[in-house]
Amino acid sequence: MGAALLPKLPPSFPEQVRPLSAVTQISWFSSTICIGIPQLDAALGGIPRGALTEICGPPSSGRSTLLDSVLAKASAEGEFCALVDACDAFDPDSAAAAGVVLDQLLWVRCGRNVEHALKAADLVLHAGGFGVVALDLCEVAPRDVRRIPLSCWYRFRRVVEGTSTAFLVLEQETYARQCASLSLEMSRGKEIWSGTPACSQLLRGFEVRWAPRKPTRSVTGYFDARLVG
Repeated sequence: MGAALLPKLPPSFPEQVRPLSAVTQISWFSSTICIGIPQLDAALGGIPRGALTEICGPPSSGRSTLLDSVLAKASAEGEFCALVDACDAFDPDSAAAAGVVLDQLLWVRCGRNVEHALKAADLVLHAGGFGVVALDLCEVAPRDVRRIPLSCWYRFRRVVEGTSTAFLVLEQETYARQCASLSLEMSRGKEIWSGTPACSQLLRGFEVRWAPRKPTRSVTGYFDARLVG
């Protein structure tokens, strides 16, 4: 009688079952937005929507490359994006060369005023309708960012929860801590040169190494960041 209660499986069922090792991409989150960098998309499954993601690292560690890739992928698919630029560091020409559709991007310049940047990010998140919202604090001194109260990060997390917006915060160190669903640490690796060592060489880019700090996973990797031009 127990066998009669089991559903009948199609004859092709064994062929439809794939071992876990055959799955090339596993997302850590239920809803994500594509990063546009194959190595990261394969390892992480994308940037989570409805959550705060931290991208941290020292200068020239590939943070802008990653941001441009996310914005390019999202804007090319018709999503509106917003960048709150605390120190006016965004380069539209480099972003356009990376594939960002500038007509789909709202660029908020804050003139090195951290308080204005936080208020602008809050207003943009509350307005809604953006697939990606990024808060760039990379050029802000760490001592100034550390003064941001933890309640501010909790507020950001509550605002973005349950929405289809991916909220990225770019910085030198991790500040949101438990308020972030994904924390990615970036670092610069070896340089990439063209030409032969015995002759003249041209710097083409550098290797970017990445490692997730939250959620903690035993996975790391790297990708190449090519210079524009």
